[in-house]
Amino acid sequence: MTRPTGIRGILLDIEGTTTPITFVYDVLFPFAAQRLEACCARADDDPRTAEAVARLRDEYDADSDESLPPFGDGSPYAQHLMRVDRKSTGLKSLQGIIWEEGYADGSLRAVVFDDVPGALVAWRDAGLRLRIFSSGSVLAQKLLFGHTEVGDLTSLFEGYHDTTTGPKKVAESYREIACAFELEPGEVLFLSDVVAELDAAAETGMRTGLLRRPGNPPCEPGRHTTHADFRELLV
Repeated sequence: MTRPTGIRGILLDIEGTTTPITFVYDVLFPFAAQRLEACCARADDDPRTAEAVARLRDEYDADSDESLPPFGDGSPYAQHLMRVDRKSTGLKSLQGIIWEEGYADGSLRAVVFDDVPGALVAWRDAGLRLRIFSSGSVLAQKLLFGHTEVGDLTSLFEGYHDTTTGPKKVAESYREIACAFELEPGEVLFLSDVVAELDAAAETGMRTGLLRRPGNPPCEPGRHTTHADFRELLV
């Protein structure tokens, strides 16, 4: 299987695409959950944390869920959002701050699939431009690729996008990213393990590929070409 013709840029998801789902759910999320209370408690002394908690408060005030816990210092609501797996921008900001500390002190080391580093280098050397689109914050994305078991991969990417660009299942988000690439949508290949995200990208004219990585939940690919790994897209 080869890469579609006419591709000049590749947009990548992270969870289930470059990185095992198990690393996200079994390592990153528990690490953040254990430290949310301490992180929120220092908001008065840390402007970045204060900004994240303020954004979380705005989300709380707009949340219509009648089963919400008291907001408190933000950590009870953040824990609730983690339990229901909500793609909250405020929560993602707090998680990024916590993970930054973990990567800095060596408590965390990111995992990518074995084929990923070589594929990224091969695509870059072939003149393809690379960007990331993940529900995790841009900070969290840079930390992950900057602290992998095989070294720092951040120089291989020209840009990162999170939920501040837009929801991952909405076509307009992909139009915005194509503009950031300064490419036509049809010149961009988006790779993800989530069919609804691929559907949104395809609506703009982007080319798409569904990753069937180990540990990814089974799904019907619909109109999207499936790939076992990135090696299938090197030529």
